[in-house]
Amino acid sequence: MSGRRAPGALAAAAAACLVAQVFASAQKPSLPRQSAERDGGALERLRQAVVSETTAPNVRRAVWGIVVHSLDKDERLLELNPQTLLVPASTAKIVSALTAAETVGWDYVFETRLYATGPIVDGVLTGDLIVVGSGDPTPEGRAGDGFRVWVDALKASGLKRIEGRIIGDDDAIDEPRPGAAWSWEDVGYTSGALFGALNATENRMALTIAPGAGEGQPATLSVDDFAQDRPLVNRTRTTSSTPTFVWPEQRIGEAPLSIEGSVRSGTPPYRLFISTGNPTLWFVTLLRDRLIRSGVAVTGRAADLDDLQPRPDRAAATLVYTHRSQPLSAIARAMLKDSINLYGEALMRLNAGDMPATNDGALEGLRKRLAAWGIPKDGEHLVDGSGLSRRDLIAPETLFALLKRAFEPAGTSPFVNGLPLAGVDGSLAGRLKGTAAERNLRAKTGTMSNIRSLAGYVTTRDGEHLALVIMVNNYEGEGEDANEAIDRMAVRLAEFSRRP
Repeated sequence: MSGRRAPGALAAAAAACLVAQVFASAQKPSLPRQSAERDGGALERLRQAVVSETTAPNVRRAVWGIVVHSLDKDERLLELNPQTLLVPASTAKIVSALTAAETVGWDYVFETRLYATGPIVDGVLTGDLIVVGSGDPTPEGRAGDGFRVWVDALKASGLKRIEGRIIGDDDAIDEPRPGAAWSWEDVGYTSGALFGALNATENRMALTIAPGAGEGQPATLSVDDFAQDRPLVNRTRTTSSTPTFVWPEQRIGEAPLSIEGSVRSGTPPYRLFISTGNPTLWFVTLLRDRLIRSGVAVTGRAADLDDLQPRPDRAAATLVYTHRSQPLSAIARAMLKDSINLYGEALMRLNAGDMPATNDGALEGLRKRLAAWGIPKDGEHLVDGSGLSRRDLIAPETLFALLKRAFEPAGTSPFVNGLPLAGVDGSLAGRLKGTAAERNLRAKTGTMSNIRSLAGYVTTRDGEHLALVIMVNNYEGEGEDANEAIDRMAVRLAEFSRRP
């Protein structure tokens, strides 16, 4: 065959060349010329060092978005695709935290109210106990009180026996359901636990797993006695040859949670944490159990108000206890440090303000906050508060605008103090140890398959405060490859000096 290309092949080659040029142009970082000259080439060397990491093995085929900005000098040091919409993963929680604080204030507390539908005589409630939630994500969680506080308060009021049910009223928030475009693979795990007006233990429960009686037999699954109503389907098998690997799977169209995988013979019992399903029913089931264990008898069952006909008349009920959560500052800190998706959804809902506390209402309020701050509406397309959805999109420039607005020196800002500290705590506890970024970089991480991000603050060797946003989507290697490239960038920024 002749070495000459057909016209169609030439056109295709030209088009491919054009696409490559456009892509290369989009990936090319920019650095203000005057800055580069004024700093004796220090910024140019920084730029080259950072950009070289975007071409490292296993991440070179990815799309990168980077913004590095001096907060002290209000000077852009480096940017790469700053306006490109990228999937943020959990760095979306920055938006949830800051807009919620703007809406209700850092001192805001969630209130959960308990009502008695009948009289309490000599410590006996003849009627139901109705728990009315407002979206507090923290009971029995990392930023909340245990139910012991609730039970002690009820006992202190003289309550000894409940001749009725424990009923959960979740009408203040839209019905618990997965967020838009959440992966069905996530919903069975604790990271995909559903959020509602009533939540407890961050809507996660322990499942104990042990090998079955013999080869090919199902593994043994067990849960706490009070959690028996959680529907599970056991699809595991005991094996003598393959390693133990078990996972929860919420199959589409099936109400029970499927437990899949294999357990190797001889494996000691171990615990797998899974999502609880209906958070309202989980809350009242757990509260009922805690009451009984503490000596308060409960004759009725736990129930979700939505499942009852006729409904008890809450208007005629008597308020017997109001529980107030920790302030928003403490809840946001736990959310940012440990990247708790449930808390992200709860904080985002606070943006609804006076509107119905639905996901759509909260997103409308969120966008009003961003617009009031001068952030272009085309700079984000968020659909949830946790960043779990792959439909979430945000530009690095938008995250930077929020970081710039929120910046205060560490020690004075609930937001800055709440961010993970490199090498010390939260999702950065195991990263950047022994580097100039350790105990220096404060930043929110984002992690999903083939997505990594980092957004926060770092101080240079000269004591200059920088805001940084680093996002990478669709890398071809492993997550560790992307994290290592991002960490090397962060170290370069921490080591940066304008002095020769």
